[in-house]
Parts: sequence; structure tokens; C-alpha cells
Amino acid sequence: MLVSAKEMLEKARDGKYAVGQFNINNLEWTKSILLTAEELKSPVILGVSEGAGKYMTGFKTVAAMVKAMIEELGITVPVALHLDHGTYEGCYKCIEAGFSSIMFDGSHYPIDENVAKTQELVKICAEKGMSLEAEVGSIGGEEDGVVGLGECADPAECKRIAELGVDMLAAGIGNIHGQYPENWPGLRFDVLEAVKKEVGNMPLVLHGGTGIPEDMIKKAISLGVAKINVNTECQLAFAAATRKYIEAGKDQQGKGFDPRKLLAPGAEAIKETVKEKMELFGSVGKA
Repeated sequence: MLVSAKEMLEKARDGKYAVGQFNINNLEWTKSILLTAEELKSPVILGVSEGAGKYMTGFKTVAAMVKAMIEELGITVPVALHLDHGTYEGCYKCIEAGFSSIMFDGSHYPIDENVAKTQELVKICAEKGMSLEAEVGSIGGEEDGVVGLGECADPAECKRIAELGVDMLAAGIGNIHGQYPENWPGLRFDVLEAVKKEVGNMPLVLHGGTGIPEDMIKKAISLGVAKINVNTECQLAFAAATRKYIEAGKDQQGKGFDPRKLLAPGAEAIKETVKEKMELFGSVGKA
């Protein structure tokens, strides 16, 4: 059964740990993440970008797959199905499709328009029992055509959004999507502390979780981050394991070309990556 992310993030905030959002791209990814969450007894958030949703033929297909997989695999831990960096139109599609959580990324709008659109979605999500994530200050890098320069959030604008009644807030603090460059200066904890001062107990979200040093992750959690997004690291692990299998010629041995065998090493690599992150985030045993 899918649940809203609200309760799991409030527990994480109070317990000083973070719940991982792991983006899914197909059946194998979804299965690997769910099985790992169940094994470690960790709550988990399955993130779906609009591009990934389109790739999987639509949000209704994604929701039906996830709901059926939870039942067939006997998953007992809390699972939220969450739209990642959703457009205004995409949010409504996911509400209709049966997602349990959405992110409206209004960071590219003027703050007044971001507030107006977010306020409208707050009301609808409350009626549906869904959780809502908002964003202030763009996240650097590119994800599914959403490009951000990494502008740090204005704490005053964060307060305006938080007061609308959203369940979680993504505030840009120098984090970026994808792999971090060698000259990346690090997270702006001064900005995070200023945002925290303005929004109070609001669970905060850290996008671009791939490649952030462990000490920064732990400090961010101590300052109110309760949700951390991981996508690129799973992609890299999956690609590396699949490449190793093919370069070893295993796809040419027996029925090694069978996709169930060909994709198995990548699926296992995702499990290992998710396990490492859940242990780092502190969510193991918190289901």
C-alpha cells in the first residue's frame, strides 16, 4: 500500500535521520529498491521524473506497476510514490494517476506565481491525503530537461512557501544534479541554517545526493534535512555492472543474453547502492 511521505518525513526529522528518495526508471529498478527497503526495514520514496514517467508509457502505468509490485513482493515498509520536479500540469496527471506524493517545482517562476500555484496544489493534496514538496532556489545541473544554475534559496521566500502548508521543502543550498565537478565548493550550510530558522520544523529536502561527502550529508541531516534524493549514483552503478558483465563475455555464454540474466548484475548493483545510502542516511530499521 502506498502512503503519503508526510508521516515518514516527520519521523525522520524528529529522529535525526533522512529517508532516501531513489528514482525509478523501469521494473528492475523498482524491484531492486523495494526489496532493499524491505530487507533493511527502511521507509522509502520512489521518485519518478516526468521523463521517466513518459518512458514507462505514463504515470498510470507507473502507479499500477508499483502498487502491484508492493502486493506481489509482500512489501510491508512505508512506500511513497513521488513525482520528482513536477510541472504544474504534471502534478495534476500524477494526482489523477494515483501517486501518493508530488513535488511541484515552481522555482523557475517569480515567487508570487510559485506561491499561487503551490497554494492551489496544497488544497488539492490535502483533500486527497497526498504529500506535497515545493522548491525555492533552483538545484544546479540538469535533470530531464530541468536546468538549474544552483542558485541558493532566499530564506524569506522559503518562509512564504512553508506557510502555505506544504509537507516538505527543497531549498537550493549549492547542491546540483548529476556528478559534482572537482571544483565544487560544497554545500552552503549558512544558507541551510538561515532557511531552517525561517521555516521551523518543516522537513527539508536535499536534491543531488550523489557524490556529496558523508560528513556533509550527516551535517545536513543534523540541520533539518529529512529527505535526500539519489538517482545518478544508481545509474552509474547499473551501467558499470552491466558493462562488466558484457565485457567479460557472459552475454555470449549459454543464455547469458537473456535480459533476465543480462540485467541482473545491474539490478544487484542498485541494491548495493541503495543499501549504502540507507545506512548513511540512518533510515535502516525505522520502518
